[in-house]
Amino acid sequence: MNLQSAVPVIDVSEYCRDIETHLCRKNDGHLMRIVGPSFEIVSRWAASGVPLKVAMSGIDRYFERYYRKGPRRRPVKIDFCEADVLDVFDEWRRATGITTSETLAGVTGDRTEAAPPKRRGPSLPEHLERVLVRLSSLRATGQLGDAADPLVDAVSTELDVARGKSGGLRGDERRVIVDRLAALDAQLVALVRSSIASDVLDRIEREAEADLVVFRATMAPDAFAAARERAATRLLREQIGLPVIAFA
Repeated sequence: MNLQSAVPVIDVSEYCRDIETHLCRKNDGHLMRIVGPSFEIVSRWAASGVPLKVAMSGIDRYFERYYRKGPRRRPVKIDFCEADVLDVFDEWRRATGITTSETLAGVTGDRTEAAPPKRRGPSLPEHLERVLVRLSSLRATGQLGDAADPLVDAVSTELDVARGKSGGLRGDERRVIVDRLAALDAQLVALVRSSIASDVLDRIEREAEADLVVFRATMAPDAFAAARERAATRLLREQIGLPVIAFA
């Protein structure tokens, strides 16, 4: 059976028009047509199931880095954004649990097999400090209610524990605190889900399902349901600016 005929197919022309419009906005109104090789690149994203919002996030990431270089001299072609788009797509696949075998034809297989070297992330204390800053900001702006106070206190306690070990946490001590942080992260998501308006939550869940629909035919029902739940959680975090408390 032909895989492409078994799943909903993204309208490539519409997808390219949406990407072109977004790129035009990022280029301050300069229209860079997606034609020729550029069209082939963006078509591969669509064929591989890269959600439109994920592709736009990758484009935004490129421009954030480009802006930091100083005054811009010329509009950016979509070709320069491809590496960032694929990076964000990889992150989205890991967050939702979509495996390489479930991706569609195109861009991800070779990247997965030749994974780039890992970059050093923040230390545990640095991670917790950033989480606390973000949680405190959400509390100050009212996006998190009083019910979040015990959770914020718990994160603060874990930060004190992490700081108290001059040589850093190792072995069982580290595994215990990582497990506690994962539990706190689940509590935070559950707290936000219970407080958000039902129509907003419904919209987020519909968006999550729409992002995954092209993979549905390649996944077992329970795997698709789990991926949809993770995708919805990711969208919820993005909408509110919710930090990830869990630490890998």
